[in-house]
Amino acid sequence: MTIQAIINNAVKRLRLEGKLLTPDAYAEAFCKEAKKAKMNIEDCNHIDKFTSTLNAEFQKDIKNYRISTMNEFVRFIVAKLNRTNPTQCSNTLESQILLTKRILQVVEVLHNKEASELAKSTIEIIESGAQPDQLDSFRQRWVNFLTLYDDTFLQSLKALGKIDTNNLQKSIEGLNIVAETTSVTSTTDLEKISRMLISSFVPSIASSVNESIANISDKIRNNPSLLESDSIEKEIRSAISLRIALDKESVKEMIESIDGVLDKLSLRLIDMIEKSDSSNIEIQGIKKELESYSVESTSNFNIAHKKLYTIALALEENTQLLTQDLKDHSGEVSALSAKVRKLEKELESVKKESKEDFLTKLYNKRALDEFMEMKEAEFKRYDHNYSIVMFDIDHFKAVNDTHGHDAGDAVLSAFAKILKKDCREVDIVGRFGGEEFMAILSETDAEGGFIFAEKVRNHVQKARFMYKGKRIEVTVSGGISDRKKHISLSATVKSADEYLYSAKENGRNRMEYKKK
Repeated sequence: MTIQAIINNAVKRLRLEGKLLTPDAYAEAFCKEAKKAKMNIEDCNHIDKFTSTLNAEFQKDIKNYRISTMNEFVRFIVAKLNRTNPTQCSNTLESQILLTKRILQVVEVLHNKEASELAKSTIEIIESGAQPDQLDSFRQRWVNFLTLYDDTFLQSLKALGKIDTNNLQKSIEGLNIVAETTSVTSTTDLEKISRMLISSFVPSIASSVNESIANISDKIRNNPSLLESDSIEKEIRSAISLRIALDKESVKEMIESIDGVLDKLSLRLIDMIEKSDSSNIEIQGIKKELESYSVESTSNFNIAHKKLYTIALALEENTQLLTQDLKDHSGEVSALSAKVRKLEKELESVKKESKEDFLTKLYNKRALDEFMEMKEAEFKRYDHNYSIVMFDIDHFKAVNDTHGHDAGDAVLSAFAKILKKDCREVDIVGRFGGEEFMAILSETDAEGGFIFAEKVRNHVQKARFMYKGKRIEVTVSGGISDRKKHISLSATVKSADEYLYSAKENGRNRMEYKKK
C-alpha cells in the first residue's frame, strides 16, 4: 500500500467517524491506517520514543492507560506535573536563600583555605541540583565555620603587608614573627570578649546552631562595640536561652531514643529468659528489675545507664545459649531460604507465561495466538473448520474522552462478561488489543459465526452500561470469516478484520461476513 492510499483511507476514516479534519484528528487516523497497512512511519512512533525516556513508573502508567495519541500523552504529562508537590520546591528555595545568605556573610571575612574549599564544594552541590536536606547540611557547615572562626593570627601581619590570601595562617607561621608587648586597648578587650561570648553561644550537646544564634553571633563579630550598649543585653540573653533550649531538646531526643532501645532489649531479654531452661535466681531477679522500671526513670541518665548495664550482664550470660540455638536452626533457615528463592523464580516464570488480560480477565493476545495455532493444526490434520470473529466497540475513544479512562475500563470489562456469557464452552474469547476482541469458534462456519456475533451485538445494544449513575450508550461492530474459505490462518484473520472495517464504514452496530 502506498502513502497516498493511506492518506485517502485516513481521510475516509475521519469522515466515517464523523470527526473534523483537524491536524490532530488526521494524525491519529493516519497512524491507525499506517499500522493497519503494517507500514512503519517514524512520525507515528513518537509516543514510543518519548515513553522510553521516562522512568519505569510512568511507562507502566502509560501502558495501563493505553495512551495511543500525542494529545493523550501530553495530557498525561501535564496531569503528572500538576500533581507535583509544591512544598518540595518551596523548601528547596528557602534552603538556597539561607545558604546564600551565610555564604555572603562568610565572603566578607574570607581569607582561609578551609573556607575557600568549603565554598567550592558548596557551589558544586548547588549546581548539581541538591535536595533540601543536602543544602541544609552545607548551610550548617557554613554556620559552624562562621561561628567558630578565629582570625587573631592576622593582627601580626597588618604592618608587614605580606599576606598570602590562599593560606594566611601558613604565611604567619613561616614568618616566625614575635609579637611585641603592647598596651591592650579597650577595642581589643571588646574583640576578645566578643569571641568568648560567641563561643559560649555554641550548644554543648546539640549538633547545630539556631539561625537566631547565628545572626546575633555575626552581629557581635562584625561590631564588638555593641557590647557596650544596653540594647544588646536582651539579644544576648535570648541567644543564651536558645542555646540552653537546643541542648535540652537534644538531651530529650537522646533519652527517648535510648529508652526505645531499652524497651525493645528488655522485651527480648524477658522473652529469652522465659524460653530458657537454664534460668537461675540471678537472671530471674534481673527480669523483675526490668519489669519494675517506670516511665519516669527515663529522665535520669544514671538510671538509664544502670538499665543498660543490667541488660548487658544478662545478655552476656545468655550469649552461649543463644548462639547454640541459632546454630541449631541455621540449617532450617537456609533450607527455607532456598525454597523461597525457588518459589520466587517459579512465580516470576508464571507471571511471564500468564495468558490472562489484566483488565477483562479474558485471554490476552498471546493466548489467542496459541489457540489459533492449535485450531490451525486440527484443521490441517482433521479438517475441523473454525471461524474467527473480530469485535470492536464503536466510538470507544469518545467514551474515554467524555467519561474518562475509568469509564472506558468499565465498558471493556462489562463487554468481556457479555462475550464470555454468550459463547459456548468449546469456544475461545479474548481481548485482541485496545477495544478489539476476538472469538475463535470451533466446528463453526461463517454463517454460524454470524449467528453468534449477532447474539452478542443484540445483547450489547440492550444492556445498560452504567458508570457513576450515568448510562453510557454502547454498540459493537464485527467481522466474521471461517477457515475453509481461505488459504491460511493469517488470511482468515485478515478477512475477519476487513469485514470488521467494512461494518464500521457501513454505519457500525452491525456484523458482516461473506455470504454464499
